[in-house]
Parts: sequence; structure tokens; C-alpha cells
Amino acid sequence: MSYTELSEKIVDKFKALEVNPEIYLKGILEQKPITYWEYIQLETLMTLQNTRTDHADETIFVIYHQITELTLKLIVHELKQATGVNELKFDKLKEKIQRVNRYTEMLINSFGIMKYGMDYDSYNIFRNALAPASGFQSVQFRYIELYCTAIQNLVNAKGKERLSSNPSFEEYFDNLYWKDAGIDRQTGKKTLTLKQFEDKYLADLIAFAKEIKGNTVFDKVLKLTETEQSDPVFKNFDYLYNYAWPLVHLETAQHYLDSKGENKDATGGSEWKKYLHPNHQQRVFFPYLWTGEKLEDYKLTL
Repeated sequence: MSYTELSEKIVDKFKALEVNPEIYLKGILEQKPITYWEYIQLETLMTLQNTRTDHADETIFVIYHQITELTLKLIVHELKQATGVNELKFDKLKEKIQRVNRYTEMLINSFGIMKYGMDYDSYNIFRNALAPASGFQSVQFRYIELYCTAIQNLVNAKGKERLSSNPSFEEYFDNLYWKDAGIDRQTGKKTLTLKQFEDKYLADLIAFAKEIKGNTVFDKVLKLTETEQSDPVFKNFDYLYNYAWPLVHLETAQHYLDSKGENKDATGGSEWKKYLHPNHQQRVFFPYLWTGEKLEDYKLTL
């Protein structure tokens, strides 16, 4: 493309927006070349690691969780696109889920940083300063689940026993598996960790769940042909996100909280051994793909 053609396209672009092209072109003339550190806001990013104690390894803990949240944001970014198109073609949906699988593998493989990257005694001292904060309060986990599957697929077996014969949307939501981490189902009493989370996010989560209903990745896959549904990319996603990742999270927690038989409490007050285990969560995004097969028995297809 010649400079003349390029200039004409730039002018046409701004005219189409009904703005004066000359003003914008003069602005481009005055702009300074952008730098790497400005583009990714490096100096701001480096100021966000604020610790609550003087233990050196708390910095590792903070940075690791910030990296995790950014990785979860990458997953949300792909799922938002995957669910944002009414008639998404199979190849495009597959591409999005392949990206999500790579991000999830990154999360799984990165847990060695947590498991072997902090001093055992130091961690078990500074973690006391973090209560009642908990990774349970990461709202991106919940958005990912709601993007991925129908609300009824996020209710475990115990939750289903509590449902009425014709449960409403709100009843499903009240019995989501993750609420078991913060509610005593006998008394109905909630932990402070759950109260904080619900005060900040619950209304938005319910609104989003209603908005995405019928248009989740689960619904997209249902519309595919049998051959397309059988593509391993979807079962890989279920296995990686709903089994392999929770399991490595559990193993890391055991390393710090129970490796010496001490069975320490989680900072959020949950029964972490039970809550983190995939067999308790029983979260499956595409249950119709697992007839006669369990996530834990699945052989990952690369």
C-alpha cells in the first residue's frame, strides 16, 4: 500500500466517525514514540506487591496470586469471546478452548512455585496475617464457571439432595458447590470469608448468571454435531480445569498445612481437604460427554 493510499484510508476512517481528520493527524504528529514500560504500565505494576508482614516469602505469595489472577483473566477473555457470538463456528470455538487449555496447563505447572518456593515455617507464620482473606474469594473462578456451563452443573451430589422437585434459578444458586466452603448447612451460619465475598460480588454474579443462561460454552457444545462434540479439546478442558488443577492445588495446600500431620485451618475457615478435592466439588462443565467415564480416569489427549 502506497503512502498516498494509506493517508486516504486514515482520512476516510475519521470521516466515517464524523470527526475532523486534520485534528487527529496533528495529534499523531505530536505524539512521542511509545515505550515498552509505558505500554504495559511496568512501573505501576511493580508497585502492586503490598505485603502485610516483613516475611520475605510473602512477596512470592502475593506475586504468584497476582500472576494467577492475570491468567484467569486470559481465560475469561477467551470465554467472553466464545460466548459472545450467537452462531460460533466449531473451528473458532475449538481455537478458544485450546487457548483456555494452555492457560490452565500454565496454572497447573506453576504450582511448583508455591509448593517449593516458600519457607515452610515462614509461610505458616505470615499466613496468619491474611485471615479471613482466601483464594476462595477470587471472583474470576465464579465467572469462569458461569461462562462455561449451566447452573445445575455446578451443584454437587449433596446440593442436589437439598433441591426441590422443580428448583428455581435462585434455589440452584443457593446450592452451588462452592458455597459449601463457607456455610454450615446444619445451622445456615456463614463464615466471614463468605459474607465478605457475597457482600461484594453476589448480586453481580446472579445477574450475570441470568444473562448468560442458555448461551454458555456448554450450550455452544450442545449445538455441535456428534463428531464435533467428540473432539478431545472439550474433555481436555473439563479434565484440566475441573480435576487436574484442583488436585494440584490440594496437594500444595497439604504440603504447607498437613505435611507434618498438623491439619491446620485454612485462612478462610473452610474444610480445605474436603472443599479442594475434585470429588467433593464434582464440577463438570460438559457432563453429557462423560457417559460411563470419570474425569479422574481420563487420559489426556494432546
